[in-house]
Amino acid sequence: MGARKKIAAEKRKEARKTLYFAKLKGVPSSPRKMRYVVDMIRGMEVNRALGVLRFSKKAAAVDVEKLLRSAIANWEVKNDRKAEDGELYISKVFVDEGVTMKRMRPAPQGRGYRIRKRSNHVTLFVDAKTNDEK
Repeated sequence: MGARKKIAAEKRKEARKTLYFAKLKGVPSSPRKMRYVVDMIRGMEVNRALGVLRFSKKAAAVDVEKLLRSAIANWEVKNDRKAEDGELYISKVFVDEGVTMKRMRPAPQGRGYRIRKRSNHVTLFVDAKTNDEK
């Protein structure tokens, strides 16, 4: 690795130390279905978002709740303390399209219909409200 690339990589690594996030990759549901759930909690305070996800009827809400708990735990580990009520909020969350498995289903008259089994990747960032005020 050249010196310029190494310096740039070190800068990215330092910038990432102040970010608190969790990723969920390869979730076997379509990105569109996951975005419905993610849009419900975007920008919310963490405890309120956990309540919304807990009582949501969407199947994807279970995965997002687990991801949110992971992001909170990551924040607590990096800051060496427990998160207080109302301190954390979801600063950024997005859903990207993952790998699409392609399958064929038999159809009449010797044809085959294509089935696309979609997957997605979810990235969730949390931040403390006190960080924004400084």
